[in-house]
Amino acid sequence: MGAIPIPHEQWAQVIEKDGEMSFKKIPVPKPAPDQVLVQIRYSGVCHTDLHALKNDWPLPRKTPVVGGHEGAGIVVAKGPMVTSVNIGDAVGIKWLNSSCMTCTYCMKAEEQLCPHAELSGYTVDGSFQQYAVANAMHVARIPPDTDLATVAPVLCAGLTVYKGLKESSARPGEIVAVVGAGGGLGSLAIQYAKAMGLHVVAIDGGEEKGEPCKKLGAESYVDFMKSKDVVEEVKKVSGGEGPHAVLLLAPQEKPFQQATSYVRSNGVVVCIGLPAGAKVSMPVFDTVVRMITVKGSYVGGREDTQEAIDFFSRGLIHAPIKIVGLSEVGKVFELMEQNKIVGRYVLDMSR
Repeated sequence: MGAIPIPHEQWAQVIEKDGEMSFKKIPVPKPAPDQVLVQIRYSGVCHTDLHALKNDWPLPRKTPVVGGHEGAGIVVAKGPMVTSVNIGDAVGIKWLNSSCMTCTYCMKAEEQLCPHAELSGYTVDGSFQQYAVANAMHVARIPPDTDLATVAPVLCAGLTVYKGLKESSARPGEIVAVVGAGGGLGSLAIQYAKAMGLHVVAIDGGEEKGEPCKKLGAESYVDFMKSKDVVEEVKKVSGGEGPHAVLLLAPQEKPFQQATSYVRSNGVVVCIGLPAGAKVSMPVFDTVVRMITVKGSYVGGREDTQEAIDFFSRGLIHAPIKIVGLSEVGKVFELMEQNKIVGRYVLDMSR
């Protein structure tokens, strides 16, 4: 494919100080020798983007920075060292923008743990812009003719929950509880769990989230806003003993304190959501004698990414999305803070 015309300026959402994002024109970046320049067509909006805006994590954020890390688009330029990606290829820019590829973690394909990793929309400019750069080794390979709007949420939300399910060690036929099931991550977690042969208990707040969760594959729904005893209700709908695994996706701290009380003995609690300042606590005696495992799961590596996309490509994952313009991301954050989002918002870079 020949050269693709590239403008000098583009529209972007830029975090210029904590809590304030500006929709403005900025220069189009040029790819480094090991990078590709991607014309972003669509970008999902993740709760992490809200944390980046607020700068409320104990992780230094670049300022100013272009937000976003679920960007799906087309490669329009590449550096001279890039041989694995071609102009015209469909790719995704993920949270993990690059890693050193030489540390002990990268050598073991655990590049998300690399101490030198660069993070899209946080330590380097992300996908809330019409053109973005990323390390060619780390962009997701998207099959030709894939709908870029619907695959965008898979690049973080889908990848993150898929990796969490792998980390849970839950086997086909077992039960997994998804906490925060009605949100963007949860809606995908239900589908991945079902596709992996698991029974799903969805947990969230609000009657309006129950039916969508069941339509996606959850077999039962626990509304923590109405339940008189969440722990006992989760156990009851999980055969009396509780689920074999729990995925904690919620942006609040309380679910992280409850999960060990309803997971079954020898079960696994996987912490994925990152509520600011939250802590995990559990009774030591109960945790020991019931042999409960509590662990964290932090996005996925390159192999996990392609596996997650493969589930999507085979029609097993249908991201429930609502498309709005890049200029409207502020409204999406407002809904996110009010816990009113069901599914995933995706930004159209053309408007």
